[in-house]
Amino acid sequence: MSILSELNSLLDALGIPIETGVFSGVPPDEYLVITPMTDIFEVFADNRPQAETQEVRLSLFIKGNYTARKNEIVNTLLQAGFTITDRRYIGHEDDTGYHHYAIDVAKEYEVKEE
Repeated sequence: MSILSELNSLLDALGIPIETGVFSGVPPDEYLVITPMTDIFEVFADNRPQAETQEVRLSLFIKGNYTARKNEIVNTLLQAGFTITDRRYIGHEDDTGYHHYAIDVAKEYEVKEE
Protein backbone atom coordinates (compact mmCIF):
# COMPACT_ATOMS: atom_id res chain seq x y z
CA MET A 1 0.00 0.00 0.00
CA SER A 2 1.21 3.51 -0.72
CA ILE A 3 -0.04 6.91 0.33
CA LEU A 4 -0.94 7.73 -3.28
CA SER A 5 -3.19 4.71 -3.77
CA GLU A 6 -4.73 5.07 -0.32
CA LEU A 7 -5.52 8.78 -0.82
CA ASN A 8 -6.96 8.19 -4.29
CA SER A 9 -9.34 5.57 -2.90
CA LEU A 10 -10.28 7.60 0.16
CA LEU A 11 -10.81 10.96 -1.52
CA ASP A 12 -12.58 9.53 -4.56
CA ALA A 13 -15.57 8.96 -2.26
CA LEU A 14 -15.85 12.75 -1.78
CA GLY A 15 -16.66 13.20 -5.46
CA ILE A 16 -13.76 15.57 -6.16
CA PRO A 17 -11.72 14.87 -9.31
CA ILE A 18 -8.17 13.99 -8.27
CA GLU A 19 -4.92 13.53 -10.17
CA THR A 20 -1.24 13.16 -9.31
CA GLY A 21 1.29 15.82 -10.29
CA VAL A 22 -0.84 18.00 -12.54
CA PHE A 23 -4.48 18.08 -13.56
CA SER A 24 -4.81 17.05 -17.20
CA GLY A 25 -7.54 18.28 -19.47
CA VAL A 26 -10.01 21.05 -18.71
CA PRO A 27 -10.25 21.46 -14.93
CA PRO A 28 -13.68 21.54 -13.28
CA ASP A 29 -14.70 24.17 -10.70
CA GLU A 30 -13.03 22.12 -7.95
CA TYR A 31 -10.33 19.48 -8.06
CA LEU A 32 -7.40 18.03 -6.11
CA VAL A 33 -3.80 17.48 -7.17
CA ILE A 34 -1.54 15.14 -5.17
CA THR A 35 2.16 16.02 -5.23
CA PRO A 36 4.56 13.47 -3.68
CA MET A 37 7.03 15.17 -1.32
CA THR A 38 9.08 12.71 0.75
CA ASP A 39 9.62 9.02 1.49
CA ILE A 40 11.68 8.75 4.67
CA PHE A 41 13.04 5.73 6.55
CA GLU A 42 12.74 6.78 10.18
CA VAL A 43 12.56 3.50 12.10
CA PHE A 44 15.46 1.03 11.95
CA ALA A 45 16.26 -2.32 13.55
CA ASP A 46 19.40 -4.34 12.85
CA ASN A 47 20.52 -1.62 10.42
CA ARG A 48 17.43 -2.23 8.25
CA PRO A 49 14.52 0.16 7.77
CA GLN A 50 11.34 -1.09 9.43
CA ALA A 51 8.98 1.76 8.53
CA GLU A 52 8.72 4.39 5.85
CA THR A 53 6.92 7.69 6.28
CA GLN A 54 5.43 8.92 3.03
CA GLU A 55 4.33 12.54 2.70
CA VAL A 56 2.38 14.32 -0.03
CA ARG A 57 0.80 17.70 -0.60
CA LEU A 58 -2.88 17.81 -1.46
CA SER A 59 -3.67 20.96 -3.40
CA LEU A 60 -7.32 21.90 -3.42
CA PHE A 61 -8.30 24.20 -6.27
CA ILE A 62 -11.81 25.59 -6.00
CA LYS A 63 -13.81 28.47 -7.37
CA GLY A 64 -15.90 30.06 -4.62
CA ASN A 65 -15.70 29.43 -0.89
CA TYR A 66 -13.15 26.71 -0.07
CA THR A 67 -13.72 26.46 3.72
CA ALA A 68 -16.42 23.76 3.85
CA ARG A 69 -14.64 21.51 1.33
CA LYS A 70 -11.29 21.97 3.13
CA ASN A 71 -12.90 20.95 6.43
CA GLU A 72 -14.51 17.90 4.80
CA ILE A 73 -11.16 16.77 3.39
CA VAL A 74 -9.32 17.33 6.69
CA ASN A 75 -11.94 15.42 8.70
CA THR A 76 -11.89 12.54 6.21
CA LEU A 77 -8.09 12.34 6.42
CA LEU A 78 -8.02 12.41 10.22
CA GLN A 79 -10.73 9.74 10.47
CA ALA A 80 -8.66 7.51 8.18
CA GLY A 81 -5.53 7.77 10.36
CA PHE A 82 -3.49 10.22 8.30
CA THR A 83 -1.25 12.81 9.95
CA ILE A 84 -1.69 16.37 8.73
CA THR A 85 1.67 18.13 8.94
CA ASP A 86 0.65 21.49 7.48
CA ARG A 87 -2.37 23.37 6.16
CA ARG A 88 -2.19 26.72 4.43
CA TYR A 89 -3.96 29.01 2.06
CA ILE A 90 -1.66 29.52 -0.91
CA GLY A 91 -3.70 32.27 -2.53
CA HIS A 92 -6.23 33.23 -5.15
CA GLU A 93 -5.21 32.77 -8.75
CA ASP A 94 -6.63 35.85 -10.42
CA ASP A 95 -6.01 34.52 -13.92
CA THR A 96 -8.00 31.29 -13.33
CA GLY A 97 -10.38 32.28 -10.52
CA TYR A 98 -9.31 29.38 -8.28
CA HIS A 99 -8.54 29.52 -4.57
CA HIS A 100 -5.55 27.27 -3.83
CA TYR A 101 -5.41 25.58 -0.42
CA ALA A 102 -2.65 23.09 0.48
CA ILE A 103 -2.84 20.23 2.97
CA ASP A 104 0.37 18.28 3.68
CA VAL A 105 -0.38 14.69 4.66
CA ALA A 106 1.85 11.91 6.00
CA LYS A 107 1.40 8.25 6.87
CA GLU A 108 3.75 5.53 8.05
CA TYR A 109 3.94 2.20 6.23
CA GLU A 110 5.73 -0.97 7.27
CA VAL A 111 8.70 -1.88 5.09
CA LYS A 112 8.33 -5.41 3.81
CA GLU A 113 11.36 -7.47 2.87
CA GLU A 114 11.15 -9.07 -0.57
